[in-house]
Amino acid sequence: MRLAGKVILVTGGCTGIGRAIAKRCAEEGAKLVVNGLEEEVGKELVRELGSEKATLLSADITRPEVPDQLVQRALGTFGRLDAVVNNAAYIDFSNIKTTNAALMHQMFAVNAIAPVAIIQAALPYLSEARGCVLNIGSVNAWCGDPNLLAYSMSKGALMTMTRNLGDVLFREYGVRVNQVNPGWVLTGKEKEIKRKQGAPEDWFTKVPPVFAPAGRLLAPEEIAAAAVYWLSDESGPVSGQVVDLAQYPFIGRNLPEKLPSPI
Repeated sequence: MRLAGKVILVTGGCTGIGRAIAKRCAEEGAKLVVNGLEEEVGKELVRELGSEKATLLSADITRPEVPDQLVQRALGTFGRLDAVVNNAAYIDFSNIKTTNAALMHQMFAVNAIAPVAIIQAALPYLSEARGCVLNIGSVNAWCGDPNLLAYSMSKGALMTMTRNLGDVLFREYGVRVNQVNPGWVLTGKEKEIKRKQGAPEDWFTKVPPVFAPAGRLLAPEEIAAAAVYWLSDESGPVSGQVVDLAQYPFIGRNLPEKLPSPI
């Protein structure tokens, strides 16, 4: 198994991409500290994986005491910490007219500041294990949809942090830091967002080819499969890298003059 013996902390691990990553890591032999705000579904996940392989700490990662609590849960339960997956994210729609300071503070607190705080708390133990960090970003980090202004900015900050620490932490502590930027992924949260926007229940089966050339959206399990490579020793000394996981080139793509509605 590719992650045998490793202990991995996954934030936002109760649902969506984080849940898929936690499950796949367990299948590959890892033990998990799962963090998320959806406590009941988190408990369900721990029961599914088994208490000997997973533990849940349902807490808000923006609270100053939580990063250290997460690290101590890993040490207290499993005796070590080999990797951190900064997956938790806050998503909200905003543009130049609707973005305000309160939204920006909340967006950056979850998507950029908390990941740094968790790395700081984990660093001594990651260094001891010669472990790694995997940040889950978004292709929106490169520019973003006009109605995802604050979100895109926060993911851009996360990406810059990955490139910065990917160099410094590997040279000084032996800790690799990398990032994957998923494209459009069909998560439960994405379905809920589209329902609130008035989309039909089966909207994801009718996404135009310009947005989904494969005829479907990405699945959380496909992001999880890629995550295993970066969390395993297979990725060797690679650090400070950002990889887009999308169906088409996000930058420099040749789009038709008139775009259809994505839903």
